[in-house]
Amino acid sequence: MLRLLMRWTGRAAAVVLAAFSLLYLGDWAVYALRGSPHSAVTVHHMVVVPLKGNKQEFVDQGSEAQACSVSLFAQDGLDACWKLRRNPNQSETF
Repeated sequence: MLRLLMRWTGRAAAVVLAAFSLLYLGDWAVYALRGSPHSAVTVHHMVVVPLKGNKQEFVDQGSEAQACSVSLFAQDGLDACWKLRRNPNQSETF
């Protein structure tokens, strides 16, 4: 019984890995065939400074246009545009 369960778990993991690989390769192929389309999204940057007593100070760094790739996954070292549009507030811990 345990051997059968392990076999099905291994098959399910292989199918998920193959599906993810095909999705990523398909996204890369479409991205490359479209000429590596880029866009820009306005992103608001903040720096989080830790203080005494588990408190934090947020220092505003302003907004800027950040380049992004028009794809499902990050391509060419750029984040996907849909991800930046969904999370326009970027924070960095100092």
